[in-house]
Amino acid sequence: MCHARSFKTTSCGDSPGQRCQHSQTPCPSLGQRGDKQGKLDNNKPFSPKYLFLTIDRLSWLCYCYDWNRTWYTANPDLTQCFQNTVLVWVPCIYLWLLAPFYCLHLYCHDRGHIQMSCLCSAKMVLGFLLASFGFVEFFYILLERSQDIQHHMVFLLSPIIRSLTVILAMCIIQLERIRGCRSSIFLFLFWVLAVVCALVPLRAKIQLAMDEVCLSLVFNLLQNPCPVKDASFLSKILFWWFTGLVVKGYRTPLEAGDLWTLREEDTSQKIISDLEQDWTAECAKLQKQEKALASGVALGSRLPEQAQLLRKLQKEQSSGFFLLRTLARKFGPYFLTGTLCIIFHDAFMFAIPQVLLLDFMRDEDAPLWKGYFYATLMFLLSCLQSLFNHQYMYTCFTVGMRVKTAVMGLVYRKSLVINSSARRTCTVGEIVNLVSADTQKLMDFVVYFNAVWLAPIEIALCLFFLWQHLGPSALAGIATVILIFPLNGFIAKKRSKLQVKEIQMKFMDGRIRLMNEILNGIKILKFYAWEKAFLEQVLGYREKELKALKKSQILYSISIASFNSSSFLIAFAMFGVYVMLDDKNVLDAQKVFVSMALINILKTPLSQLPFAISTTLQAVVSLKRLGKYLCSEELKMENVSKAPLSSGKRNQQQNKRFEAYRKIHFFVDRISVSVPRGSLVAVVGPVGSGKSSLLSAMLGETEKRSGQVTVKGSVAYVPQQAWIQNATVQDNIIFGREKLKTWYHRVLEACALLPDLDILPAGDATEIGEKGLNLSGGQKQRVSLARAVYRKADVYLLDDPLSAVDAHVGQHIFDKVIGPKGVLRDKTRILVTHGMSFLPQADLILVLVDGEITESGSYQELLSRHGAFADFIHTFASTERKESAIQGDTTNTNLQNMEPVSETDQEQVPEDLGKLTEADKARTGRVRLDMYKKYFKTIGLAIIIPIVFLYAFQQGASLAYNYWLSKWADDPVVNGTQIDTDLKLTVFGALGFVQGVAIFGTTVAISICGIIASRHLHMDLLNNVLHSPMSFFESTPSGNLLNRFAKEIDAIDCMVPEGLKMMLSYVFKLMEVCIIVLMATPFAAVIILPLSFLYAFVQSFYVATSCQLRRLEAVSRSPIYTHFNETVQGASVIRAFGEQSRFILQANDRVDFNQTSYFPRFVATRWLAVNLEFVGNGVVLAAAILSVMGKSTLSPGIVGLAVSHSLQVTGILSWIVRSWTDVENNIVSVERVNEYADTPKEASWSIESSSLPQAWPQNGTIEFQDYGLQYRKGLELALKGITLHIHEREKVGIVGRTGAGKSSLALGIFRILEAAKGKIFIDGVDIADIGLHDLRSRITIIPQDPVLFSGSLRMNLDPFDTYTDEEVWSSLELAHLKNFVSNLPDKLNHECTEGGENLSLGQRQLVCLARALLRKTKILVLDEATAAVDLETDTLIQSTIRTQFEDCTVLTIAHRLNTIMDYTRVIVMDRGHVSEMDSPANLISQRGQFYRMCREAGLV
Repeated sequence: MCHARSFKTTSCGDSPGQRCQHSQTPCPSLGQRGDKQGKLDNNKPFSPKYLFLTIDRLSWLCYCYDWNRTWYTANPDLTQCFQNTVLVWVPCIYLWLLAPFYCLHLYCHDRGHIQMSCLCSAKMVLGFLLASFGFVEFFYILLERSQDIQHHMVFLLSPIIRSLTVILAMCIIQLERIRGCRSSIFLFLFWVLAVVCALVPLRAKIQLAMDEVCLSLVFNLLQNPCPVKDASFLSKILFWWFTGLVVKGYRTPLEAGDLWTLREEDTSQKIISDLEQDWTAECAKLQKQEKALASGVALGSRLPEQAQLLRKLQKEQSSGFFLLRTLARKFGPYFLTGTLCIIFHDAFMFAIPQVLLLDFMRDEDAPLWKGYFYATLMFLLSCLQSLFNHQYMYTCFTVGMRVKTAVMGLVYRKSLVINSSARRTCTVGEIVNLVSADTQKLMDFVVYFNAVWLAPIEIALCLFFLWQHLGPSALAGIATVILIFPLNGFIAKKRSKLQVKEIQMKFMDGRIRLMNEILNGIKILKFYAWEKAFLEQVLGYREKELKALKKSQILYSISIASFNSSSFLIAFAMFGVYVMLDDKNVLDAQKVFVSMALINILKTPLSQLPFAISTTLQAVVSLKRLGKYLCSEELKMENVSKAPLSSGKRNQQQNKRFEAYRKIHFFVDRISVSVPRGSLVAVVGPVGSGKSSLLSAMLGETEKRSGQVTVKGSVAYVPQQAWIQNATVQDNIIFGREKLKTWYHRVLEACALLPDLDILPAGDATEIGEKGLNLSGGQKQRVSLARAVYRKADVYLLDDPLSAVDAHVGQHIFDKVIGPKGVLRDKTRILVTHGMSFLPQADLILVLVDGEITESGSYQELLSRHGAFADFIHTFASTERKESAIQGDTTNTNLQNMEPVSETDQEQVPEDLGKLTEADKARTGRVRLDMYKKYFKTIGLAIIIPIVFLYAFQQGASLAYNYWLSKWADDPVVNGTQIDTDLKLTVFGALGFVQGVAIFGTTVAISICGIIASRHLHMDLLNNVLHSPMSFFESTPSGNLLNRFAKEIDAIDCMVPEGLKMMLSYVFKLMEVCIIVLMATPFAAVIILPLSFLYAFVQSFYVATSCQLRRLEAVSRSPIYTHFNETVQGASVIRAFGEQSRFILQANDRVDFNQTSYFPRFVATRWLAVNLEFVGNGVVLAAAILSVMGKSTLSPGIVGLAVSHSLQVTGILSWIVRSWTDVENNIVSVERVNEYADTPKEASWSIESSSLPQAWPQNGTIEFQDYGLQYRKGLELALKGITLHIHEREKVGIVGRTGAGKSSLALGIFRILEAAKGKIFIDGVDIADIGLHDLRSRITIIPQDPVLFSGSLRMNLDPFDTYTDEEVWSSLELAHLKNFVSNLPDKLNHECTEGGENLSLGQRQLVCLARALLRKTKILVLDEATAAVDLETDTLIQSTIRTQFEDCTVLTIAHRLNTIMDYTRVIVMDRGHVSEMDSPANLISQRGQFYRMCREAGLV
């Protein structure tokens, strides 16, 4: 590296501190070096460095030298600068300086002339080569490295100097030879010096090459790159580069690790990074258009409803068009290369009929070589047609795959920025449909789009060539096409309307949405025994879906019949008109079979056009849907002004007005507040007053109408309902940050999580199920709080995090985390709370009523004002005393004395111990025969056998009319005419008509069979899932189940019957072709048999690989939907923590992983098709050559029939394997749907022979006898030997810390978990002996998590319509919801959104209370039911329960101990045991565990 103390720049042209362009290390001046890098020090002893420094000071030349690379290193090396200058120049300088003296010496000492020898000649040749290398290097640098030359002219000079020096050396050799010098010490020293100086660069080049090879090997081992990049041209066009994977898949079932990594151009990162910018620009244009339209409307005027609807439709269409334009700009150029391929394919396709052998067969004098020439030419044209066709398909599928990646990426990114009002218009199920069904429609569109414009051109060309052969009679063919065209167009439009409007958008979306809600609220369904009601709803959607599908399939059958009969109809019309016009018009073999070949070509565009139009129409709808979603309103950055944290600053909200719930026009209005840094602000108010909306406003989640909000510093957010990821406890807490061991354990201790980690099977490495299914409400809330605390943010927004935890744990968390002495004491904390005991320690209290701050100030200030807040406090002071008076030492000793879990202990936990959810696994090997049996068994043998006979009859008719046509063509011409043409035409027409009717019959029959099978399989799947126990839902991600109900059922609905139709029709068609070829040339059997074996061999390779790739692709699809689901539900938390980029990367990884199996899957089809079509082309060649050889014995008619049919073999073979593979691939869906038939099921819902009285239970007594319960096999018992008796009308409170077994008692009573030992009796009846619905429908629970389903409010209260409206209104009144519901526009029919998101959490809890009041059974269980409501509402609920359930047995799992102080008995649970049980007064007097809990809560 170059350096000079006195210069500011280096000799390499780089300033000090820059990286030299020819070195790997920085190029600092000497004054800038660090101590470790060899800093000069006067106290250091002399080293060689000083010698070079002296040279450096004295010399005018700055040597390229770097001590860090040559001296202070374990692996010394010289810089590129030094190697290219000094090492080149030293031998050159030596030769040029001493050469004049040496030449003078030679001149003075002449020893005579030496003859030219072989050795001397070799020296000269090698010397010239050496010199020429230098000149080559010079030109290479001049052309390829012009950028380097501008900075480093020295690199251009070095090769010239070296070459000139070599030429000088050769001149000296010749001079020595002339002067008689045989041995030269002068040149010897030059060559030694040159070799020595060249060794260093040689060593560097060898090292570089070895490093590159090693890196390449490591990269290949780690990446497993796709071989297409390094494949030869021939390998690319024939897809031979794919053979390795096919062979591997044939030998052993493929696994995910065997698949290649995606090419860089196919990765999400590469595709979306460019596309996102284009789409943002397009969205900006769309917004400009909307603003221009809006400005056209007069201020204050309101558009009529029709005009508003029209504008909405225009916006949807515009957004779809803009999306299409963005995609076209990105992927269009590559797609056009595929379009070029299909044009070449069409050219070869039309060339084939022009070279049929019929002219040769008719000409008796034609030499044989012409026949062989035509046969070979047909073969070559067929091969070229195949190659270009499959290159086109490969391009289309590649573009389709990239479009899928792009759309998924855009939808996912949009889901992270969409605002709350737009989010409510689309459910999670609908968003999942966007990335599954709609992306598939766009992929289909890419493949079939070219057919929209190319098919009409192909039809026109066919008719032009037909006109040439048959003259005006071709117009009859045109007329037939014109008749078929509108029919197919009408059918396509009708089907599109049925599919898009009736099936896909309405019923399928509804079914998937409902299934998503069922899976999310499955625990509630089981508690209430509502499975049947929701099962009926799903089946209602399903029946309507299948009804529309049936209509669509019947229309499709007409379309298929008209298409398959189109060649006959066109031929019948043209030949009929041709022979009727003039008796002299003779149908010979040339006219018949060239026309038939052209008509067969015509069939392809005729079939593709309606499908392409249908696909295009569906894609337009999908583009509108996607465009509408992608253009929906986003969260505005200006909602919240973010500012860096600076001392003394505050978080301000000034005069803001935020719209919280647009649908019911509920506002957080005119709020002005300033929060000082480091203060604790408590926000209180009744249910629905806007507390959560206030926090949403601070996060920028609600729409700002006026004013401003400023937040300074980073934000952490704890939502009211904890959002938990399907990941380990540790991953949920650190949330993408690095694990800091000490801080992490401090957070666990502060959030009271250490005792829970003891209970969990693998500590913090235990996997949490989706939505925290295997955690209690309190545990979920504490994990959510720990996530926020671990973040070390500046501002903490805490939405009632203490509501779901026990009183003593809540006090511990407040003291250790939130309060003045907690770990967040220096942070700004805004705490929404219903707990009065924490308010005295708050710096500021905000009282919200109906979206406005009615009072604000410190606790003492608010009390001294004697306002509404003071009255409220005095009212509830007796029920919940101030906990601030409690000393710190009274906190639960168990929590303080817990030993921290050491990291080394955790490392020793077995990997699978904490594993809960099971990833979707791919089965291996070919699909088992049982799956086919199951599918066909659901249809029934009585239907299958007639279908097979119908197919045979259909193909027999086809064979008969084709053979009849060949016989007609061979008829002798008498006096320029053929005899009995009318009879021949009638028979021809009758046979064709019979075939058309048979085609319609077979198609309709298979479609109906498919619907029958699909109905049964969906019913089985639904029953299997709903009959599964809760443990199944905890361990199975909802994405896996949704995937079964969406993608797999869709495949069974459409793809399996479609594949069967195709396969059967092509198998029978192949049989017809083989019979015809063998009739013409029996010797063809010798060639057809080996080709059949080759075909079977290739097919077996393909099916094994393709089937496994289909499974891998299906398995890798589920995590995408699960991740989408999780992200949409936790979007506000992800945004608050600023983790969008990490989640986007995770989504990219999941999509890319899915595409790694999708890419080889479609390449496998191309590999198969190319290879099989070459086999098919072999049949064409064989038929043609055998026909040439048998010219003397064969008639032109039979040759025309054989050759024209053999041309179809290529396509038929491909379609057979493709359709068979499609069937096998899609039968995998039957396999996957059937997987859940073998999973464990819960007990029967009802027992027919049960003699349970209708009014049971009449008393409400509950008895536990040595009862034990465990959550999963292998885990410790959660309840251990519980024995207790609860009397009728008794009110029992159940208390204990988290994990003590409180909720487990409720799960046991409802048999959500079955007993591991012992029994439970209700009114003397063993609950294990009765049906689950008989049990669950007779007892009631108000659960911890209030879950509502999308639908009317009435449906959420009474899904079976068992009660009258008066009874429903009465229950709402008792639940204190009557006023709220009465004010709603639709009253009881008010539509609840998915999960009841348009109601507050407290209101949802009151709806759950109304459910209980409506059922009013003899036993009521309250599972921490009032945790989410304020104290006033809690008091109202408690008084309602006391009065309305006075004659019922009530079990309350309590957090607020004051609610159970007047109960008959209290049960204290501890680690699965009943540690104490007595009346509250007696337990307090015993001064045991309950007494300590009461003391901590300030109740004694």
